[in-house]
Amino acid sequence: MSAADHVVPAPGTPCWVNLMVDDLRAAQTFYAAVLAWQFRASSLGEGFLVAEAAGRPVAGIGERRPGLDPASVWTPYFAVGDATVTAARIRERGATQAVGPVALGEGRAGLAADRDGAAFGFWEGPGLAWSVGEESAPARLDLQTRDVFEAAVFYGEVFGWADEPGIDVAYRRDHVLVERDGRQVLSLRGGGVRTSAQPQSRPRWLVNFAVDDVERTVATAVAAGGGKPQLSASAWSPDGFSRTLQDPGGGLFTLTPRRT
Repeated sequence: MSAADHVVPAPGTPCWVNLMVDDLRAAQTFYAAVLAWQFRASSLGEGFLVAEAAGRPVAGIGERRPGLDPASVWTPYFAVGDATVTAARIRERGATQAVGPVALGEGRAGLAADRDGAAFGFWEGPGLAWSVGEESAPARLDLQTRDVFEAAVFYGEVFGWADEPGIDVAYRRDHVLVERDGRQVLSLRGGGVRTSAQPQSRPRWLVNFAVDDVERTVATAVAAGGGKPQLSASAWSPDGFSRTLQDPGGGLFTLTPRRT
C-alpha cells in the first residue's frame, strides 16, 4: 500500500471500522470464509491486521489486550481535526471517554461510548483511502439507538456537523440521515433498548457489509461457526433483506444486499 493510498479524511464523517478480538487467527479464518477477505500486516504491529477485498482496504481486526472488555464489537471511527477537543466534547455531554486520545502511528485515536452505551471511536490524522458505500468499504453504517433525535444532537455537537462544509443532516419522521456532498454516510434509527438481554437489541452501531447473496453468505457464516442470524433493525430495503449475525468471538455485524 503506497503513500498515495493514504488521505486525511473529511472531519465529522466515518473513516474506518475496527473489530478487536481474543483470537486473531480464528477471526481471520471466519471472515476469510464468509466475506472472502485477505489480510495484511499494518503499521500498528503484529497484533493488528488490515482486511482487504480485491486489494482494497475493508476494515481492521486486532487482538485485544488482556484485561479489556471481553465483548467483541464492530466499532466505527470518525475523522476529527483535534482528538483532544473531541474527547472534551464527549465528556461535557455526559458520555464516556473510555480510551485516549493516544498516539497511534501517524495519528491519534480515542474510543468512547455515547450516552446510551453505543461504542464509537475517533481518529485524528491521515488514514487509508476508504469511504462508506464505495468499493470494498462497508455499504452502510447505522446507529440503533433509544432516541434518534437526541442521538443526532449528541453526535452533531461532538463532531461539529453544523460547521463542516458539505455535511447535511436530514431529519425524517422516524430516522436521521447524514450525507456528505450529497452521498449518505450514515443513518440514525430507533429500536435500541438499553436494558435488553439480547446484545443485538441494545443501542449500538451496525456495520453493514454488502454481499451478492445474503442467504448464501448467512449459510456460509453459520457453517464457519457464526451465530444464528437475526433480521436487522432496518431489515428491508429496495435491494432486499439484511441479516445480523454474530461471529465466533461474539462480534455482531450485518449482511446487506449489494446494489446492482
